[in-house]
Amino acid sequence: MTFAIDPGPLDLALEHAYVRLSTCRFAEALWARRLDVWAGDADVRRTIGNRLGWLDAAGAMRPHVPRLRALAQAVSDAAFSDVVLLGMGGSSLAAEVLRAVVGSAPGYPRLHVLDTIDPESVRAAMDRPATSLFIVASKSGSTIEVSSLAAEAERRVQEAGVADPGSHFVAITDEHTSLHRRAVDRGFRDVFINPGDVGGRYSALTYFGLVPAALMGMDVDALLASAQAMADACRVDDPRRNPGLALGAALAAAALTGRDKLTLVLPGRLERLGLWIEQLVAESTGKQGKGIVPIAGESSGATLGADRLVVVMTLGASASPNAPAPVVTLDLHDLTALGAEFVRWEVATATAGLLLDINPFDEPNVQQAKEATRVLLEAFRSGGRLPSGEPDAALDGVRVTLTGAARSGLRGRTPLAFLTLLRPGDYFGLLAYLPPDDERFAPGLQQLRTAVAARAGCATMLEYGPRYLHSTGQLHKGGPNSGVLVIVTAEPPVDLPVPGEPYSFGTLELAQAAGDFQALDRAQRRALHVHLPSRDPRLLQYVSEKLLRAV
Repeated sequence: MTFAIDPGPLDLALEHAYVRLSTCRFAEALWARRLDVWAGDADVRRTIGNRLGWLDAAGAMRPHVPRLRALAQAVSDAAFSDVVLLGMGGSSLAAEVLRAVVGSAPGYPRLHVLDTIDPESVRAAMDRPATSLFIVASKSGSTIEVSSLAAEAERRVQEAGVADPGSHFVAITDEHTSLHRRAVDRGFRDVFINPGDVGGRYSALTYFGLVPAALMGMDVDALLASAQAMADACRVDDPRRNPGLALGAALAAAALTGRDKLTLVLPGRLERLGLWIEQLVAESTGKQGKGIVPIAGESSGATLGADRLVVVMTLGASASPNAPAPVVTLDLHDLTALGAEFVRWEVATATAGLLLDINPFDEPNVQQAKEATRVLLEAFRSGGRLPSGEPDAALDGVRVTLTGAARSGLRGRTPLAFLTLLRPGDYFGLLAYLPPDDERFAPGLQQLRTAVAARAGCATMLEYGPRYLHSTGQLHKGGPNSGVLVIVTAEPPVDLPVPGEPYSFGTLELAQAAGDFQALDRAQRRALHVHLPSRDPRLLQYVSEKLLRAV
């Protein structure tokens, strides 16, 4: 694996980062779990000390490979056509990378990653319950999206007349969670208890990533071997020769000098790796008003301003980056090197956290949206409807609502002038609560993103909810106040009840969007909520055109 840094204007800042890492002997301290390098506060040290299990994951998981192989063989022998993973954020994104980049081997079931509660997506993923195995993946065991999806999957398997419904389920969770108890009580085919000292976004090389990999017929041994080789390389004391520390130093040096937009340039085959890097970096660094803003999937014609650091990744090919920004170049020699990249980026993100003087293992602002959603759902339970205030504008049935910070910034102008709030150094975030990658909406969303980038000259991101709540959501609320965010929701054509609850999947989806909007409002972020009365792509185009006219 080649690794090169062309620091350009980062030269001095990067050297300072190397000196700091060398002075505190960070490589040694990290692997020895020496907590004094992180913080003086005892509580912070305890939190970090309980989140470093990922360092040993590659070696710790090797003895469990025979068990994973046995499960994969049993599932293949049982003639399951599909494996559907129900998970969010760190519990699902590594599996999504492996699914998209490597895929299922001949004779093994197809893997689907369901990390949305959109009713249309739920129906599509669960339309073959009699021949599907469902992986219920949640570290806490109580993630509302995963619990709701699991209840619907159980309902469908039972209605399909499966004699032993539990044999269609596998659980991955921490010990003694409600999911652990449920899996045992209902006789799940298998229950994998993940190490409790590994946070969700650092769990790619634990059961959360390896169970789906094995069920697809991947060579798990080779994946772990490449991860171990990278872990060994990341023990080198000299940060300039340490692939994880060097990358982390570049990320931090860039952010500390105003280049906080980490722009990922990936070949099509590796596109989904950008989603995993995005959630790892954003949720780990976006707090205390600081943060690195990961930009994945951006148009190749986007303007690269003075706020950019570019990371170019290739797959067995040389790269000749031509960017007016500092560039880091990484090359994966083959697909098994994904294990190595998981480790490299985990070490780099921890390193960047140290250099930014934040704790890269907590997520202090994530709970804000969860709490707001809980309050909205309680109101629905008692009143039969979600509370909603008056919109700032209504256009042919489309409701448009501003946060207080956005309203103040517009100084009495129409909400359709929202995009004029973009300033140099800002980023535009399009947060869509729609079926991910749906061919009806994906082109229009991408066109809006591309048009904003071209007209405003800023970095842009396109995210799907509620997935982003477990990824970039922490950054949007806790990171630098440089996001100009548009949340898009739309009424589903046919809703789907959540088993055991008075609300539907569509109601839960809208509550999560509204809850996050409230959290952004309280954090004084510039955000706009656009609610479409129906899932008509023409309505999205209509609103997009109105917004773009002001830029």
